[in-house]
Amino acid sequence: MITVSLCMIVKNEEKVLDRCLSSMADLMDEIIIVDTGSTDRTKEIASKYTDRIYDFEWVDDFSAPRNYAFELCGSDYIYTADADEYFDEENRFKFKVLKEGLDPEVEIVQMYYGNQLENGSVYNYDKELRPKLFKKYREFRWIERVHETVRESPVVYNSDIVIIHKPERPHALRDFRIFKKMTDDGEVLSQRSLEFYAKELFIAGREEDFLAAESYFTKVADTDETKLDDMRTAICVIVKAALIRKDYLKMYKYAIKDVVSEPCSEICFLLGSYYDDIGDYKEAAVWYFNAGFETHAILDIRYEKELPVKRLSGIYKTLGLKDVAAEYDRILQDRIAKDRT
Repeated sequence: MITVSLCMIVKNEEKVLDRCLSSMADLMDEIIIVDTGSTDRTKEIASKYTDRIYDFEWVDDFSAPRNYAFELCGSDYIYTADADEYFDEENRFKFKVLKEGLDPEVEIVQMYYGNQLENGSVYNYDKELRPKLFKKYREFRWIERVHETVRESPVVYNSDIVIIHKPERPHALRDFRIFKKMTDDGEVLSQRSLEFYAKELFIAGREEDFLAAESYFTKVADTDETKLDDMRTAICVIVKAALIRKDYLKMYKYAIKDVVSEPCSEICFLLGSYYDDIGDYKEAAVWYFNAGFETHAILDIRYEKELPVKRLSGIYKTLGLKDVAAEYDRILQDRIAKDRT
């Protein structure tokens, strides 16, 4: 049977940490807690479960304390947990079975992160696979009978374990501050960071957050070397920011770049919002329909699912077409129910 280290970075998690640790402690062979500056009872609660508690000065970088915590782990595998997640009894049992029978060849185990849509997650489905269990030391092996080579890609196992995610507070404002500091310092965001920044803006961003991000995303869109996926991500943020500022010339300039290639639901919805705001309801309905039925979202699934359908219902109620509005209400309820199954 494999051994597992529970590895956590925490800060001011007194409201949720006991729930997390009580559901996992007996499944683990050791527990490593790295605290990045708690001022509440976090370390006191952690001490009920482990004496392996370490301080790490926060430097606006989640990878730094995570890497430090990994270095402290001594088991075969490392399980990474956030304080606002936990296992119910069914998935505690599944974890025990996994631990007893996991093939040592497996280097990464993915588990489902559940309860996503309830909490404004940057992920677009209620249950999504994430890498959670990592082999501490990778063993390189030769493969292929002829023209042999070293296997480079990790062996990944997708388990059916579901982790319940129930945060006490949103983290978006903290993330926006870090992203803004990175871009102000001249750091070029990776494709992954750019996408997550944009996703968080669309899911939890305030108007001021979009405006603060606009100049960086404009720079990305105006760079000749920018890849298509990054360009489309940047355009969504630019169009939303320009719409907030009522800079309709800039809004159209960048929206057209998306529409003439492969339009996404976010841009179609934002164009619908513009026409909605100026009272051109028929044109707004065209763009909302495109958002909800003809295109796909690239950042926030709501712009493809419930948001355009809700707007269509409202428009047809305004136009006095109650039967059409009722049909969109029915579609809306069907989509909400389907997303929750």
